[in-house]
This record gives sequence, structure tokens and C-alpha cells, in this order.
Amino acid sequence: MSPELSTIYEPRLRRLDALLQEYQWLWRPQPFKEIRPDWCERLPELTSALLALDAESLAAMTANDEDRRRWLGDYLPVVDELAELVRLPALEHASSFETSPHFSWEIPGRKWTQITSFATAVGAVRTPLLEWCGGKGHLGRLLGMQWQQPVVTLELNGELCHEGARLAQRAHVAQQFQQGNALAAESAQLLPLHHAVALHACGELHRTLLREAVAKQVPAIDIAPCCYAHLAGDAYRPFSAVTTLRVGHDDLRLAVTETVTSSTREVRLRDKEMAWKLGFDLLRRDITGLDEYQPIRPIDKAWLKLDFAGFCRTLAARDTMNLPAMIAWDEYEQRGWQRQYDTQRLTQVRHAFRRPLEMWLVFDMACYLNQHGYETTITTFCERAVTPRNILISARKSM
Repeated sequence: MSPELSTIYEPRLRRLDALLQEYQWLWRPQPFKEIRPDWCERLPELTSALLALDAESLAAMTANDEDRRRWLGDYLPVVDELAELVRLPALEHASSFETSPHFSWEIPGRKWTQITSFATAVGAVRTPLLEWCGGKGHLGRLLGMQWQQPVVTLELNGELCHEGARLAQRAHVAQQFQQGNALAAESAQLLPLHHAVALHACGELHRTLLREAVAKQVPAIDIAPCCYAHLAGDAYRPFSAVTTLRVGHDDLRLAVTETVTSSTREVRLRDKEMAWKLGFDLLRRDITGLDEYQPIRPIDKAWLKLDFAGFCRTLAARDTMNLPAMIAWDEYEQRGWQRQYDTQRLTQVRHAFRRPLEMWLVFDMACYLNQHGYETTITTFCERAVTPRNILISARKSM
């Protein structure tokens, strides 16, 4: 199957926009913050079935969007339509880059797979390259070597620029490093006549590239977006005039909550942190009399080595919260773990809207590019197991 042409993206964006608005009562509430979202009372059968999920079924739904869709489809038919709207062309390209063993020796295996898969999906490079927020320039170095094109890598971190220049010299690639802030106006002056590439430039960084590349009418753009919640302001500004949905930081964080690289130990610590935070939240509600979630600032992971009482005392001291002398610590810890159990299950509904929200963002960008004279395609460039942020937006300026 060849990549779908951008002419079909606008109808899909419009329908996604309508569905996300219609069902926002399901995906906006956060079970971590609300002991029981309002939809639990509205959908009692679904709520009971979710809370009855055994660990094996929950793990399957958490690991596989298709398993979640099949299970939820019996209660929420809309998830089937959403799955069709966000479906992308099947992955057809395997990495075709052959390099010496020394080329990638400093790059972790998963990252190297992302880089080679992205580079393969980009296809032919016919103009000089500009690598946006490129770190040590691994992607630019690979593309420059493959297509014999000069490369400019823009990177804020001077140490990474220095290391990247050393690697480029060793690989005999014509790659220059420009230390600078991608959000600064002068960085856009690097764009004209270049093929712009960005692998996982976060939030405002990839949005700035998109706007500036269109303004400078660059011949080619390839972007794999990431970390959509990194905004310059308080709300996301859609690129196209097609959408009416308005989203903020919490909504955008939903689009990137999926992870596939956590070890068993990391998962265990994450669950413990969630349970203890939820137990502390219950304690704070009882002490203050305010039955609503209060944000908890990031904690020192070393606090998880304490017992639950020590964790809560340390957290309360940091937040200048007075604790009573007598507290039923075992009860609050047990209730925290129960909330963690419930939260993981109720959150499956919200997660069913995770990829649709991400594709709403991606289709919006594609429509913007199309409206400005670019032939645009959207594909996946690697398997989800390599990175959940596996969407590639490719745009070529129409002649």
C-alpha cells in the first residue's frame, strides 16, 4: 500500500474533531485526580467490568491498543470508528542503511533502530540537509553519508555539538554544527533551500520548524513529532482552520502517555509511587476537608525507599502541610493501593482516545502543509515496540 495522499486527511481531521468534542466527557476526566469520574455513574456496566479486570487482561490492554479496542468496543462502539480514522499505512520499509560497525558504536540499539528506520522512510535527499535539534547529529550524519549531501545540524547544547563534529570528521561527512536555540528567530535563517529533518523534536520545537519551514518554502520536510505538551503558551494553537476543538497541557500529555521501554523494576516503582501519591491525596483530603485533587510536585525518587509514613511526612514537610499526631498509616496506604488498582483500570477508557488525539494533532499539521502547497504523507517509520512516537510527516513542495 502506498502512503495515503493528504487530500483525504481533512475529512478525517474533521470527523476526529467532532468525535473528540462529542466524547470529551470520557477522555478529559483523569481517574488519577478524580476518585470516580462522572462517566462511571453514566456507564455503570462498563465501570463494573473495568474494575473487575484481572491483572492479565489489564496487562494485555495496556500493552496493545487493539486488545483495548476489542474489549471496549462492546461498551463503547465509538472506539471502532476512532480506530479506523487513525489507521495509517502498513509499515513497508525496512532499514536499508549499511554502515561500518564503528559508525553507530556510541548509539544505543533502540535509538539506532529509530534513526535508521526514520532515514529509510525519508527516501531520497536531493538538497542540503538541515537537522533541527539534532543532538550529536546522528541522523544528519547518516543521511548526509547516504546521499552525499552537506549537513547543518542545529543544536542548543555546545558539548553535543563538539561531540557531533568529532563523529562527523571520523565518518568523513560534510556536517557542520550550529549551536543555537531553535526557537530564536535567527535559527530560521538556516532553513532556505534545505531539506529539513527532525526526529523527536519536542513540542514547540517541531511546531516552530513547521511554521518557519513553510514560511521559507523549504523544498522538503520530514518530522517525527514528540512531547506535544511542551507549549510556548497555555493552550495549543491549531495550524489549520479545520479544527474547533481546543486543548491544553493535560490533554496534550494524554497523547504521549504510552511507554514501551520500562523494565519490570521501573514498572514496580511507578506503581508504588502512584499508590503512595494517591494514599497521600486521600490523607490530604481528609485533613484539609477539600475533596478535590491538589497537584503534587515531582518527588525525589529516594523517598520511595522510605516506608509509607516516612514518604508522607517528607512530602508534607516539603509542601508545608501540618500532619496530625495520630494517623492510621496502614489504612491510608491500603486505600492508596486500592485507588491505584482502580485508576489503572478506569484509565483504559481515557487511553482509548490517546492515539486519536495524537492523530488529531498530526492531521492538523498535515492539512496546514497541504494548504501551503506541499504534497504531504503520513506513515509510521518503525514498529511501536521501538517507540510509540513512530509517526512520520513527510512534505514535499509542489512545483
